[in-house]
Amino acid sequence: MELQVNKKSGTPIYLQLKRQIDHLVKMGIWPAGMQLPTERELAEILGVSRNTVSAAYKELESEGILVSQQGRGTFVAASEAANSMGKQERLAQMLDTVIDESLDLGIDLDTLATLARQRIEERRELLGRVKVAFIECNREQLDYFTKELELGSGVSIVPVLLSDLQCESDRLLPELLGMDLVVTTFFHLDEVREMVAGRVETLGIALDPQLGTIVRIARLPKGIRVGLVCISEPFAERVEKSIANAGIEGLTITHTTTRDEDELRRLLAQVDACIVSPGRKAEVERLVAPGTDVIEFIYVPDAGSVNRLKAVLSELRTKK
Repeated sequence: MELQVNKKSGTPIYLQLKRQIDHLVKMGIWPAGMQLPTERELAEILGVSRNTVSAAYKELESEGILVSQQGRGTFVAASEAANSMGKQERLAQMLDTVIDESLDLGIDLDTLATLARQRIEERRELLGRVKVAFIECNREQLDYFTKELELGSGVSIVPVLLSDLQCESDRLLPELLGMDLVVTTFFHLDEVREMVAGRVETLGIALDPQLGTIVRIARLPKGIRVGLVCISEPFAERVEKSIANAGIEGLTITHTTTRDEDELRRLLAQVDACIVSPGRKAEVERLVAPGTDVIEFIYVPDAGSVNRLKAVLSELRTKK
C-alpha cells in the first residue's frame, strides 16, 4: 500500500489521502480499472475514520478520477475520453427513459422539451449563485445572518455552527471548501482560516450590538433583576460582556437557555425585565408577567464590514 498519512500535519487527512491517490492514478501507478480498498478497509489500514476516506473518495469521484459501482466497489476511472463517452451513453439512456415515460403519461414531446428547458434554466441560475458559508459559535447569530442580512439576489448563504465544524470536520470541511466565500466574525477568524488552510477565501466581519438595544438596557433602573433568555451559552456570555463593555452597571442578570416551559416561567416570575436572544422573544412575551419589559438583543455587522462583504460578493459575481 503506497498510501500514508501524517496526523501531525496541518493538512487535513482526507486531503492528504485525495492528493496521494490522484498522484498515483495520474502517474499510471494505479491503472484504469484497478479496484481500491473499501472505505472501511482503507480506514483500518491507515488508522483513520471511515468518514475521512469517504470524503477523499467522493471528491475524487466528482472529479472523474474514481468511479463507484453499486455492489462492486470503487475503481480507478477509465481514460478521460472513454469516461466521457460512457457518461454520454448513460445520459442518452436516461433521456430515452424519460421520453418513454412522458409519452406513457400522455405528455407530448414539445411539452416535454419546454419543461426540460425551464428546469435547465432554473438549475443554471441556482448553480450560478455565489455560495457563502457563515460560521459562528451561536445559533442566534447564524439565524440572524441567514434570514436578515440583505446581500442581494444570486447569493446562497449556508449557516455552519462552529462546534459542528470542530466535531465533524471530516463531513463538513469538504462542503466548506466548495463555497465561494467563508464569512465569520473576528472572534473566530484565525481558527476558521487555519481549518480551511487558504483553500477558500475567508472574510472576517465585526458585529456590534444594535444601538437601540443598548439604549433600552441602559435606561433600565439600577438594582433591578434582569432575566437573560438565550438559545446558546456562547450568546449569553457575549451579551453579558457587551453590556459590561457599554458601561452599564447596577443590573443583576440571571441567564438561562432552558426550553422547559415550567422552569422558564419560574425564572421570569422572579425578574423585573427580560433580555432575549433573537428567536425567543415571542415565547418569553407569552410567559412573562404583563408590563414586564422584554428587550430583544440583536447583533448586526458594522457598516464597514457590510460594505466590504458586498464588495467581495460583487467581485465573485463577475467571475461566475
